Amino acid sequence: MLDLLSTSTDRYSTWTETEIRQQPDCWMNALHSIGLQREKLNAFLAPRLAQDNLQIILTGAGTSAFIGDMISPTLRRLTEKEVTSIPTTDIVTNPTDYLPTHQPVLLISFARSGNSPESVAAFDICNQYVASCSHLVITCNQEGHLYQRAQNSQNGFALLMPPETNDKAFAMTSSITSMMCSCLAALAPNTFTIERFALVAQRVRDIIALHDSRENVLPKNETFKRVVYLGCGGFQGLARESALKLLELTAGQIAAFYDTPTGFRHGPKSLVDDETLVVMFISNQPYTRQYDLDLLAELRRDQIAKKVIAIADTQDDAISAGMHCYLPAGDAFTDTELLFCFLVYAQLFALNQSLNVGNTPDTPSASGTVNRVVQGVIIHPWNNQCIGA
Repeated sequence: MLDLLSTSTDRYSTWTETEIRQQPDCWMNALHSIGLQREKLNAFLAPRLAQDNLQIILTGAGTSAFIGDMISPTLRRLTEKEVTSIPTTDIVTNPTDYLPTHQPVLLISFARSGNSPESVAAFDICNQYVASCSHLVITCNQEGHLYQRAQNSQNGFALLMPPETNDKAFAMTSSITSMMCSCLAALAPNTFTIERFALVAQRVRDIIALHDSRENVLPKNETFKRVVYLGCGGFQGLARESALKLLELTAGQIAAFYDTPTGFRHGPKSLVDDETLVVMFISNQPYTRQYDLDLLAELRRDQIAKKVIAIADTQDDAISAGMHCYLPAGDAFTDTELLFCFLVYAQLFALNQSLNVGNTPDTPSASGTVNRVVQGVIIHPWNNQCIGA
C-alpha cells in the first residue's frame, strides 16, 4: 500500500487541494484493503445477496447521499437487485415512506465522520422498523459512532477507508470517491477490479497534471454568477455533487444548479443568462450520448450563456465544434468509471472559484453556520406507535 500518512499542506496551500490530489492513491489503498478483507466481506454479503427479494438501499447525508445517486443505476444493473438511493435525512423524517416492513434490506451507509446525527439514527431506525435488516457501513473514521455501531452489531459489517480519506477540510473530496469505488468493488468485484481501477487512477493523475501545466478549460481565473451542471443517469448525481462543491467552497457566492439534459428544458433552462456557465458531462453510452449532444448543440445555438463547456472522454465533431475538454488519452471508459474523472474536474474548479472570490476553502463558512459535521439536529425517538401517524 502507498504511504500517504505524511501528506500535509506543506506542499499545497490548503487541505482541500491536498485531498483532491491524493485521490488516485487513496482509491488504490482502499481497494488493496478490501482485497485483504475479501473473504470476510464475501461471507457477510453472499447470503444476503442470495435473497431474491432483497432491497439494497444506499444512504448518507449530503455529499455521502450523492454516492448512491451516482452508482445505484450501475449496481441495479450488475447485481440484478432492487437498488435505491435514499438519503438518511429522508429516512429519519419519513421512515414509513421509504423503508419496507417485510422485505429484507441491506442498508449501505456512507459516512466520512460517521457522527452525523441522521446517519446514526437511520441505522437505528432501520433496525427497529425493518424485520430483516443488515448493514454495510463504509466510512472514513474508525472513531465514528456509525463505525462502532457496525462493529458491535450482529447484522453489520464495517469497511474502513484509509485514514487519509477522513478529510480535514470542510468539503468532502477523497472521502466521497474512496467510499464510492469501495462500494463498487464490494458489490461488483468482477467488474470493478483493482487492475481495471488502476487505469482510472492513472487517468485522474493525468488530469491533475494537465490542470497544473496549462489553463484548464474550466476557467481558473474567471468567475461566474451562476453555474449549471448537467448529466444523464448516474451523471445527474455527479452534477448534483459538482454543484454542491461549488456552492460549499464559495459559501454561496456563486449560485450552482444541476439537472439532466432532458429535464433542463422543462423550466430550469430559464435561469441561463450572460453570466452563466453551463457544464455538460457527456456520456460514453451511445444511446444516452445522443440526448447530451442534442442539448449541447441547442445551448450553443441559443448563444445566451456566457460559456457552454462539454467534458467528454471520446471525441466527436459535435463536441469539438465549441468549447470542450477531452480527458487525457487512454482506454474508453464506462460512464461509471468516468464519474471519478469528471468529478475531479468539478472539484478543482470549485477550489479555484473559492480562491477567486476570496474564500478560505478549508473553512468556507465564515459565519460558522455550516459545519464539517452537521450540528443542531434533534433526533426524535421512533417507536411502533409512530406507524400510520
